[in-house]
Amino acid sequence: MEGINSQVIILVLLMVMSGYFSATETAFSGVNKIRLKNMASDGNKKASRALKLTENFDNLLSTVLVGNNIVNIAASSIATVVFTSMFGDAGVTVSTFIMTVLVLIFGEITPKSLAKEAPESFAMFASSFIYILSKILTPINWLFAQWKKAVVKIFHVKGGSAITDDELITIVDEAQNEGGIGENQGELIRSAIEFNDLEVIHILTPRVDILAAEVSTPPEKFASIFKNNHYSRIPVYKGTIDNIIGVLHERDFYEKMYFDKTINIESMLISVEYIPKNTKISELLRIFQHARCHMAVVIDEFGGTVGIITMEDILEELVGEIWDENDEIIKEIEPCDDGGYIVSGVASLSKVFDIMNIDEDEETEAVTISGWLTERMGKIPSVGEGIDFNGFRISVSEATPKRVVYVKIIKTAEDNSAED
Repeated sequence: MEGINSQVIILVLLMVMSGYFSATETAFSGVNKIRLKNMASDGNKKASRALKLTENFDNLLSTVLVGNNIVNIAASSIATVVFTSMFGDAGVTVSTFIMTVLVLIFGEITPKSLAKEAPESFAMFASSFIYILSKILTPINWLFAQWKKAVVKIFHVKGGSAITDDELITIVDEAQNEGGIGENQGELIRSAIEFNDLEVIHILTPRVDILAAEVSTPPEKFASIFKNNHYSRIPVYKGTIDNIIGVLHERDFYEKMYFDKTINIESMLISVEYIPKNTKISELLRIFQHARCHMAVVIDEFGGTVGIITMEDILEELVGEIWDENDEIIKEIEPCDDGGYIVSGVASLSKVFDIMNIDEDEETEAVTISGWLTERMGKIPSVGEGIDFNGFRISVSEATPKRVVYVKIIKTAEDNSAED
């Protein structure tokens, strides 16, 4: 009887170790390395040790699995001996049933569920013993490492690629949904991730909306433009707007005008950068920093003016619209009482589709909803005209002979792509 008691005690200890190894596997599989790095940088030695173990995850996993299998096999063997001595030949069946239940509940499900809730805490708790065990099992781990290399070569298994921008955005979305970061923080991070891929064509002020003046314009007219429009900089062209020669700064204009009534506008112009429309805004930001300017002219392949872009346009892509006390606040996407939206014609096509969960039209080259609608219809649509696209009715609510000003978007009962 005394022998059975000692075997039961050993069996209990083995079950505890089985739960320990299972919890350790789950903890290190789901641990947040960034969180561990932060704690390690603050001087947490356990976090530093746990982080070191994660850096060689194959070795860690091999150690945990070897340890887990040893204790599970040992526990099954001892349980078979105990139950055989108690029930005879039926003991094998009883042992199999009871050990299956015990291993599932106390060796797998319960410890893994607990470790999943606090992976960093358990990883740090387990790191000391696992570190020592990994040293003891070094020869076995080495053999398994060689076996893994052989299997990878035989089956031509390719390693996972580096994390993509889409995966990063998914991580941010999950962190926001779980309450780890706020909505504003999430939006800022997503904007920063997408920042490198965005081209100036998507955020520029188009040619038709540029407020510019001819270099021969009288000074009093420039004064009127500054006063009535509240801009601090005005592009200045010679002949046509396709020949923008510089930017006139309001401060320089009034300082010069105060001392000299016969001012020469061209002499006060600040040089302007010329960039192609496919320039990345991340690259343009570096151009602005190097040239110490705040405005660039976007040109097409023939040297004509496509639009202008400013430092403020770039910043707004990161932090959202920036309004000052003189700006008229304009919402590009405005919800309606009927569940639809009124959308400005110059609103970004990708942003509109993203907000409304509409599948993007991958064949289009348009960057605004106005351009896309015109492209789809093959003409500049009039008020009331529109199309059905991916379950939405997209129609013109305001337009000029040259372009669409506002569109109405509302979900329809049927999903089709028939055009008017």
